Amino acid sequence: MRDKQLVNGRTGSIVDPGDRGLIYGDGLFETVAVRQGRLCLWNYHMDRLLDGARRIGLPEPPLTTLREEARYLVRDVGDAVLKILYTRGPSEQRGYLPPVRPLPTRILSLQEPSNHPAERWHGVHIRLCQGRFSRQPALAGIKHLNRLEQVMARSEWRDRETGEGLMLDDNGLVISGTATNVFAVQSAALITPPLDQCGVAGVMRRWVLELAPQLGLRIEQRSLYPEELSGFDELFVTNSLIGLWPVRSISGDTVAVGPVAQQLLTRVAAETLAPDEWIDD
Repeated sequence: MRDKQLVNGRTGSIVDPGDRGLIYGDGLFETVAVRQGRLCLWNYHMDRLLDGARRIGLPEPPLTTLREEARYLVRDVGDAVLKILYTRGPSEQRGYLPPVRPLPTRILSLQEPSNHPAERWHGVHIRLCQGRFSRQPALAGIKHLNRLEQVMARSEWRDRETGEGLMLDDNGLVISGTATNVFAVQSAALITPPLDQCGVAGVMRRWVLELAPQLGLRIEQRSLYPEELSGFDELFVTNSLIGLWPVRSISGDTVAVGPVAQQLLTRVAAETLAPDEWIDD
């Protein structure tokens, strides 16, 4: 599959070099899994995009147009990754002050799916990163374009054995992986860090939290300390592309791969093509 792209609905267009998304990271993005030509968790992605636009003062994204353009790109496509960028667009004047009436840029690009080793769905080895999240409640949870913290943390390892790295905040509390959210299981509790100060609220994280009560799990959003991670019954990480990876070890300490992660993996596999819960069709 050759990569395909639309810029403001047009093929063959280029992004204005003065676009504020390029210059300042003034915008948002979503990464959508495409399975057998369908857009996974589309409504969840659009909910987060809309929330992000409202919080940083962008015009409301044209959700109907985005869906039409996305469906155009995934025609006759099996599995892929759809990246959506929505920026404040170009500005006639230099400087940080945003224009009064911005003309947003929307970029949709279709790319090959990630080629992760199959064994990671049976258990992954993760590590703790030195790079940390800065707390910024005004931006917490949304997927804005400023991702240098994750870029720097992800550069800390290049071995193929490590599947992910967990990042702490400046208080030393676990927030998330570089590209995933993290969950712990203790008895009948599903525990995940709150994301009201920093981090990204993933769409798969939302899906898992909504599903948890059906599995008899009590949800706890509370602070996690790195030293307690290996003592939980289970750990796993999630995002929209991988679904879920159980954690087999963290920084060399063994973690059990247990039944909750296995149940969730089964549901992810079974509901990939379910039109109600998984995709908007």
